[in-house]
Amino acid sequence: MRLDKAIESGMGMTEVSWLRHANPWSVWTRLLSVPAFALAVWSREWIGLWCLAPIALVVGFLWLNTRIFSPAHDMERWETRAIMGERLWLKRRETPLPAHHARATFWIIAGSSLGILPLIGGLYWLDVWATALGIVMIVGGQIWFLDRLAWLYADSVGHMQQD
Repeated sequence: MRLDKAIESGMGMTEVSWLRHANPWSVWTRLLSVPAFALAVWSREWIGLWCLAPIALVVGFLWLNTRIFSPAHDMERWETRAIMGERLWLKRRETPLPAHHARATFWIIAGSSLGILPLIGGLYWLDVWATALGIVMIVGGQIWFLDRLAWLYADSVGHMQQD
């Protein structure tokens, strides 16, 4: 099973939870989870093994995030289009993406995934600059990826309206 499908399955995503996840508040708070997770791991320096509590809170929030916000009702919002594009992207095996979107999403993911290296190193050695670099690379890549997914959704809706 692909990692993205495993995560979707583990999150228990339904039609309603996808619409809740498409709420702009859900999108932005999920993006903030990366620095929150880094801070929770970093807190081991101050609170020792008690850092597992804030780590668990961040992980728990990620699961709750797709359930606590009201469903999106305006498909014109960038954040909502991005999440609707994410659904299309997750179904790329069944319905292949246009080549320009497939190539772009691959390279965006590959580039932003490299941010995990300075993030892990920064958190291990408590290096603030490496940690910050990793966070910027990951979150910046996520925002760029979301922008591409919003474009994918817009192209898809435009294509469906033309048919």
